[in-house]
Amino acid sequence: MGISEIILLAVSLSMDAFAVALCKGLALKKIDIKSCLTVGCWFGSFQGLMPLIGFLLGSTFADKITSVDHWIAFILLAIIGANMIKEALSKEEECVNCSLGAKAMLGMAIATSIDALAVGVSFAFTDFEPDWFVYVAFVMIGVITMTLSAIGVKIGNIFGTKYKSKAEFAGGAVLILLGLKILLEGLGILK
Repeated sequence: MGISEIILLAVSLSMDAFAVALCKGLALKKIDIKSCLTVGCWFGSFQGLMPLIGFLLGSTFADKITSVDHWIAFILLAIIGANMIKEALSKEEECVNCSLGAKAMLGMAIATSIDALAVGVSFAFTDFEPDWFVYVAFVMIGVITMTLSAIGVKIGNIFGTKYKSKAEFAGGAVLILLGLKILLEGLGILK
């Protein structure tokens, strides 16, 4: 997996957090740089930490299932992507309160980063050159999510939730396509 794929993956993973940040911006009456950075730091931190946890968990049993690792990565990414698309097409509105306190932010940060945990598991079965580059991926995912979430708060405060479902749909589609690419590479169809 190269730098461009990691950036694409990071942007896709951040779409849930971005969508919630849009709603958070809509709920906040007055925003400032501190509120944007608070939301961004919460979401970015968890989005960067969860794939690391998933990677460490996946690495413990990676050697036992290497013959099907590409299928596991594909299935995990396809499920996450399909769920994001389903949420984007859902007519249900998520309720987001305007609190930036630890209790409110912790729940949202965990909820928006569960998919990153599964992606981290798939990283255990993905080739990174050099091997340490996987850790750069975690940092990139966190920083990109932090940036997009902070921007999402501002956009949400200005425009509302107009682009929420489109962002989630695009993120889900990209995750499915990345999973398909990993599968095709694992099967030797793509080089």
